Amino acid sequence: MKSGRFFFRGSSTFRKYYVSIFASMLLVLVVLGMSLLLFIAQYWKENNVSVLKENVNTLSETAAEYFELENDGQYINNPTVMLAYSLSLVSSSIDSDIYICDLDGNVFLCKDIISSIRLEDANPYCEKHSTINIPERIILQAVKGNFQTSDVVPELHEETSLIVGEPIKVNGKVIAVIIGTQPSLGNAYPFVSSILKMFLLSALFAFLVAFIAVYIVTYSITKPLREMSKITKEYATGDFSRRIEIKGNNELSDLGNALNSMAQSLSALEYSRRSFVANVSHELKTPMTSIGGFIDGILDGTISAGEEEKYLKIVSNEVKRLARLVSSMLNLSKIEAGELSLNLKKTDISALIFNTLLSFEQSINQKSIEITGLDSMSNLIVNIDKDLINQVVYNLVDNAVKFTDNGGYIDVRANQNDSFTTVTIKNSGAGVPAEEIERIFERFYKVDKSRSLDTKSTGLGLYIVKSIIEMHGGTIEAHSELGKYTEFVFTLPNM
Repeated sequence: MKSGRFFFRGSSTFRKYYVSIFASMLLVLVVLGMSLLLFIAQYWKENNVSVLKENVNTLSETAAEYFELENDGQYINNPTVMLAYSLSLVSSSIDSDIYICDLDGNVFLCKDIISSIRLEDANPYCEKHSTINIPERIILQAVKGNFQTSDVVPELHEETSLIVGEPIKVNGKVIAVIIGTQPSLGNAYPFVSSILKMFLLSALFAFLVAFIAVYIVTYSITKPLREMSKITKEYATGDFSRRIEIKGNNELSDLGNALNSMAQSLSALEYSRRSFVANVSHELKTPMTSIGGFIDGILDGTISAGEEEKYLKIVSNEVKRLARLVSSMLNLSKIEAGELSLNLKKTDISALIFNTLLSFEQSINQKSIEITGLDSMSNLIVNIDKDLINQVVYNLVDNAVKFTDNGGYIDVRANQNDSFTTVTIKNSGAGVPAEEIERIFERFYKVDKSRSLDTKSTGLGLYIVKSIIEMHGGTIEAHSELGKYTEFVFTLPNM
C-alpha cells in the first residue's frame, strides 16, 4: 500500500497524466509487436516460397534430364533411384516435402522412398505416400508452370501449407509434375518464436526504464501544478502573500506569471478595498457628526441665534460633500453593472471646459493660479454625453486646482483632427511618483497619503473618469515629473 502511494502520490492530475503516458507507451509497444510479427510472417513466407520455388524448379529440370536420358537409353543406372536421392537431399535441406506425381495426381517419388529403395528396383514403392492422390485443381495449375499458393490440402497436410508446382517436360511434352509443400505455421513457429522472445525481452527492459523515466518526468512536470494549486487555495482564503516560483520559459511559467500577477492585483485590490471602506466610513462619519452636533447646538440653544447662519452654511457644505460622495458611489455602481447609458449629442467641448474653469474661479484666484492655453482653443464639436464628459472635466480640473502650488499654473489645451479630439490638462506642483502613476486610475487607489494634499479623497474620481472615457471609446493617460508637473491627456472620437 505504501509503495502504491509512493508511485501514485500527488494529485489526480499526476495520476491521470502518468497513466495516460504509460498507457500510450504500452499501446505503441503492442502495435509495434504486432507489426513486427506481421512483418516477420510475411518475410518468412516470401523467403520460403522463393527457396521452395527455386529448388522445385531445379529438381524439375533435373528430373526432365533423367527421364530424357532414360528414353534415349543412355542412362546406365536407374534414373528413379537418382531422383529419389535428389528429392531426399533437397527436401531435408529445406525442411519441405517434394513429390513427383503423374498427371492423374498419383505420387510415385518422394523423399521417404529412399529408405526402402534398391538400385535394381525399377518401380520403387513408398507405403506412406504411394496412396496419396493430389487434387486435380493443383495438378492442372502445376502443368501450366510457375504455380504457387497457400492452401489446406488434406491429402498433403492438415494445416495451411505453402504449395508450389512445376511441370516435368521431355521433348516438349509434360510427362509428370513436381509438387513442393511446406507447412506455413509449423516451420515458421521456431523462427517467429525466437524473434518474439528477443522483442519481448527488449520491450520489457525498455518498459522498466520507461516506467521510471515517465514517473520522474511526469512528477517534475506536475509538481509546479500542485504548487500552484496549493498557493491558489491560500489565495481563496484571502492570503495573497505567497508567490509561485518561476522556472524556465514555457506554458507553466506563463501560468505562474499570470497567477503571480493576479495575486498582486488581488492584494492591491484588497488593500484598496479596505482603505476605501475606511475612507468612506470616515467621510460619512465626520460630516454626519458635524451636522448632528451643529443642529443639536442650534436646537438646544448652545449656538446663539446670531451664529446660526454661520453654522447652517457649514451644515449645508457638509451635506453637499455627502451628496457628492453618494453620487460617486452610485455612478461607480452603475458603471460596473453596465447600467449607465450614453446620451450622445453634438457638444462644443471647448465651451464645456471654459464653463468648468469658471466654476473654480474663486479657488483659482485664492491660490493665484495662472490659466494658460485657453487663447489657442477654438470651437470643437464632439458627439458626447455632455453631462458625463462635464464630470470628467470637472474631476480633472478639481484635481489640478487642488494639487497646483500657490502661484503655479494650469495649462488647458484642446485640438482636433479628422477622427479624434484630444484634451490636455496640465498643472504645476509636486507631481506623482513614477511607481504610482501607473496605478492612479485604479479603483479605490489613492496616492501616498503622506504626500497627498487631498486627504479627503476616496480614490474613485479618476477611476470614474477613466470608465466614462472608455465608454465613449476613448483613452486617457497620466504623465508626471516629481517637483514639476502632472498632466492628464484624454482622447475622444469625434463621432
